Amino acid sequence: MKEDYVRRKKFYYRHIGPSCREIDNMLKKLQCSSIKYFVNKTVPKEIRLKRKLNLPNSISEYKYLNHINRIGKKNKIYRSYIGLGYKNTITPSVIQRNILENPSWYTPYTPYQSEISQGRLEALINFQTMVSDLTGMKISNASMLDESTAAADAMFMIFQEKIRKKQIDNSYSFFISDEIFPQTFAVLKTRCFGLGIHIIHDTHKNLKNKYNNKKIFGLIISYPSSLGEIYDYRETVEYAKRHNISIIVSTDLLSLSLLKPPGEWGADVVIGSSQSFGIPMGYGGPHAAFFSTHEQYKRFLPGRIIGISVDKTNKKAFRMALQTREQHIKRERATSNICTSQVLPAVMASMYALYHGKKGLIEIAKSIHEYAKKLEFLLINNISHIFQVNAFYFDTLRIKTDYINTLKKVAERKKTNFRYVDKNHLTITLDETTCQKDINHILSIFHESHNQDKKTYKKIKCYTSIHDHDKYRFPSFLKRTSNFLEHKVFHNFYSENELMRYIKRLEKKDISLIHSMIPLGSCTMKLNASSELFSLSQHEWQNVHPFVPKKQAMGYHIVIRNLQKYLKEITGFSGISLQPNSGAQGEYAGLMVIKHYHHSLQEYQRNIALIPSSSHGTNPASANMAGMKVMLVSTTSDGAINKNDLSKKVKENKDLLSVLMITYPSTYGIYEKDIQEIIDIIHENGGQVYMDGANMNAQVGLIQPAYLGVDVCHLNLHKTFAIPHGGGGPGMGPICVAPHLKPFLPNHPFQGEENCKKNEKTLTISSSPYGSSLILTISYAYIRLLGPDGLKKSTEISILNANYIKEKLKKFYNILYVGENNTVAHELIIDCRVFKTTNVEVIDIAKRMIDYGYHAPTVSFPVEGCMMIEPTESESKDELDRFIETLISIRQEIKEIEDGKFSKKNNVLKNAPHSIDILTQDEWIYPYSREKAAYPLPWIKDRKFWTSINRVDDGYGDRNLVCTCT
Repeated sequence: MKEDYVRRKKFYYRHIGPSCREIDNMLKKLQCSSIKYFVNKTVPKEIRLKRKLNLPNSISEYKYLNHINRIGKKNKIYRSYIGLGYKNTITPSVIQRNILENPSWYTPYTPYQSEISQGRLEALINFQTMVSDLTGMKISNASMLDESTAAADAMFMIFQEKIRKKQIDNSYSFFISDEIFPQTFAVLKTRCFGLGIHIIHDTHKNLKNKYNNKKIFGLIISYPSSLGEIYDYRETVEYAKRHNISIIVSTDLLSLSLLKPPGEWGADVVIGSSQSFGIPMGYGGPHAAFFSTHEQYKRFLPGRIIGISVDKTNKKAFRMALQTREQHIKRERATSNICTSQVLPAVMASMYALYHGKKGLIEIAKSIHEYAKKLEFLLINNISHIFQVNAFYFDTLRIKTDYINTLKKVAERKKTNFRYVDKNHLTITLDETTCQKDINHILSIFHESHNQDKKTYKKIKCYTSIHDHDKYRFPSFLKRTSNFLEHKVFHNFYSENELMRYIKRLEKKDISLIHSMIPLGSCTMKLNASSELFSLSQHEWQNVHPFVPKKQAMGYHIVIRNLQKYLKEITGFSGISLQPNSGAQGEYAGLMVIKHYHHSLQEYQRNIALIPSSSHGTNPASANMAGMKVMLVSTTSDGAINKNDLSKKVKENKDLLSVLMITYPSTYGIYEKDIQEIIDIIHENGGQVYMDGANMNAQVGLIQPAYLGVDVCHLNLHKTFAIPHGGGGPGMGPICVAPHLKPFLPNHPFQGEENCKKNEKTLTISSSPYGSSLILTISYAYIRLLGPDGLKKSTEISILNANYIKEKLKKFYNILYVGENNTVAHELIIDCRVFKTTNVEVIDIAKRMIDYGYHAPTVSFPVEGCMMIEPTESESKDELDRFIETLISIRQEIKEIEDGKFSKKNNVLKNAPHSIDILTQDEWIYPYSREKAAYPLPWIKDRKFWTSINRVDDGYGDRNLVCTCT
């Protein structure tokens, strides 16, 4: 009774799965008298934190919700016409309610196991189809982090492809049009610095004449431009094609409902953001960027590509195609990082397209354009001393006036934001939410600031007819004539009833945390508590433009300031940046900080990144993207970093050493007691140490990375700090740094102090100053709800749960690595390679687990043919026992093959998973019963997850690549 009462009062007893009684039982199984004794046995004493974290005490969910509501009201929701890639939009309620706020959609993992991810994969195929159709390109990926990083990856893709083909060398430059968004230019500049690529920054109009003698491998232009102008690029494109210059076009997706798509006038790559497709601004994100290109680039395309294949019965099946896990497989040769996607926002954007269809999108785009024309007409014909500069436009007017200062004061008083370009120009970007009332309001601002006659204003404010003007304010040859969204999926769901049913049909095809634990090593699929997520749906948090003055976003800055303070205390570092909007971006940002530091010491030659094989799989790709040379370091038989190999490579490359990238505890699931000695070796030879935060869930409250001597550490807020994985995104990857690296933290051209405050520092990682700011409220909630005691308790129980699984499985599976006291950290690896003699591969075990209702652990990483298991602290002992019973049962099924009861080719593992189609066939052709296939353990009958397809044929999908609806 007392325990139940405590659980109701303290949030961390709701977050942590096992009860006090269950914890005692697990400790007893491990022959430990207490949690304290267990931790002393598991975590090396010499590196442990000796004090309690200096954080606010935990508060109840009720108090937290009142707290975050009060903070949210400090955000001032002005009417924003700033543009720059961010607009007000309308999220259809059916999408907000059934996707954004639905744990079936926001708690699944990346769709590596296709058979239990068919819902998301179908939604992402719809997204790819939408993007390919609208941009006029043949192939698209399943989203990227934001528009700026999509542009940077497009440049990197072209650069790599031409380098490999030996069409160019390092003397070639990249041409960046000065009409692109400032934040995109800043991110491109950072990426070029890392790779040593020369930049030309000028108007596209000067390409032909001014740079005719320059060697240029690619260029990026904007359509429409950042100031709203729609240019005729025919001459630029013709020149580029003649000189083998690849063309990247940054575009507005909604405008392509009316405008001729870039793929039809010469683009090689088209990038942009799908934010205007029903995704709230959220002070910068998360938003799904898009990336489309020609088929010739399909094997160079960054991120994830969803393809169509077949299962073993020839039924259509979706899967991640081609280079899906190439950064894990290629290691030091990896150049693309798939952990750069925004699946949940991409799904929402695709559903927005389904909801509106082709006709709906055209009507929305027309409405925006009509209001822009109306506003221009009313301003120019009724306000003295102003001019509309853009000859052609879609949604953005560029106004020239001598009254900027007065207008700015009036607009601020009337709670309206424009983009103030310079002392004589501003832009006004209209959007889906614009109505006649908004036009009248804008007119009133101009009337007052320009001292116009109020009687005149009253006479013209109701003007509505513009039929005497051209239909479109862009050239007729740029009007779209080609079809798009012709597939039937975009014509079936105009009513809410039908769309809701479609969403639910897809939802039922995926395993998420609502079904069972997702035991993925290095991925930390813990509870995403409902109270932590409420702010995502609140008006005060959703509808803030990322470039508004700071005083309009005080609620955000309270959360940002406090979260920075909390994370610095947790890690022990003194500097932090919240800008990176994924773990992979955090890795890249940390490496670029180190690169800047070396350059500040005039040590330009330092470019070698040492990466142990026990480090996180995304590290090599991030190092390559930072222009570093990757050198792998071996591990010993017990999984520790091989100090002899490390010392040898450090000595051989002393003057070239830039960084050692480590994961702690390692991805082998052990705390290395010599970690500080290893760090000292690097520092003594002029290098820096980067810690991957993938396994921070085994450190919080027990270890501070800064105390170990680490220089940079990124944190996966979507792992350790409870932001949901969203089926493969969104995420956040802030970096924490030691004092000497603080001057090199990321900056941004729009820091929020004022709309257009420029910053000339080089390092910019993401489109917005604080990355995907909206979801920062989740991690803020996680820390406030748990408090210092709950955070430490979570770490302790995550380690306990992993060791309990190890202890229960050790009779049935070989545990690959353990620490010196026969313990593991928060994850463990079971060796499945020994089963190859019976023709059972690790993937067969993974697919059979689907029949038991489980997502497989991490397969073949970090060790080929093995499984890495991480239970997290949120799983109860009952759930752990069901998972353990599943793996024991599968081991017994393997033994039946070993004993000859079933053949090596036709058995329950090789045929798994068993879909409802197979199980309901009239003829049963398998040598085991239907019951064994469907219900191998009694409790499964009450919990059965029915997969919609059988095992997918991956090879077929790669040989016959189809990435859009057919």
